[in-house]
Amino acid sequence: MSDHEKEIDHLSGVETTGHSWDGLKELNNPLPRWWLWTWYATIIWGIGYWILYPAWPLVTDYTKGFLGHSNRAEGIAAYNSLVEARLEQASGLADASVEDILADDNMRQFAVAQGAAAFGDNCAACHGSGAAGTTGYPNLLDDDWLWGGTIDAIHETIRVGIRSTSDETRTNDMTAFGRDEILSSEEIATVASYVQSLSGSAPEGADLEAGQQLFMDNCTSCHGEDAKGMQELGAPNLTDAIWLYGGDRETIIETITNGRKGVMPTWEARLDPVTIKSLAVYVHTRGGGQ
Repeated sequence: MSDHEKEIDHLSGVETTGHSWDGLKELNNPLPRWWLWTWYATIIWGIGYWILYPAWPLVTDYTKGFLGHSNRAEGIAAYNSLVEARLEQASGLADASVEDILADDNMRQFAVAQGAAAFGDNCAACHGSGAAGTTGYPNLLDDDWLWGGTIDAIHETIRVGIRSTSDETRTNDMTAFGRDEILSSEEIATVASYVQSLSGSAPEGADLEAGQQLFMDNCTSCHGEDAKGMQELGAPNLTDAIWLYGGDRETIIETITNGRKGVMPTWEARLDPVTIKSLAVYVHTRGGGQ
């Protein structure tokens, strides 16, 4: 409406906008001055930000800004700084043997800290975050080791793996006595009863004498005549109550029938030598190292 047609609200004395909803007329009150100044300030701040900091996306890059600031660059710089600090701290570990690291308090503490982080990133998926293992994956907290629990043996196992891709990998397969038709199902059940008896849980009425003879004829080359195993072959001790796959009758029969070929990856191609040493020290100090 023209100036001479402007309507003034008779109650407030404020000009109306000419808009009306259900008889309610909108007043043309000006915005609060503080709000306007705040709005102007944000506009100025936004323009300043576009000039000073990275802001506008381009086809293959983005505007760098007058200050050239980048959170990503700061993060990379912080990471590189941490890597340099760790390399300085770990410099002694590169040339030291794992036994030397264990014997030196400073190197051992650093190796344990670094090994704990590496364990969480690479080993916990199989052995558990607490290293207690699960069915098919060894408990690293006890003193029962397939391939040896000395610091050197642990280091070697981590480095080359078990039945893995390394040319030096540790390997020895448990024979599939049933699948390969070496023993009948009755003979397997009989030797399973004897194996159970070694840890004090043989079924009642089992023919342990026949089971022992089958064991001597077929199993002692790996597990030994005393059935305590051979770490140089990765053969477990059958006289304790510690079982990797389970000590119930059905599982023992399954193990004898089809064998076991658990795989542990070689970490030599994935982790640097210092990290592998740190992992060995960490595992050894968890409580089960020999």
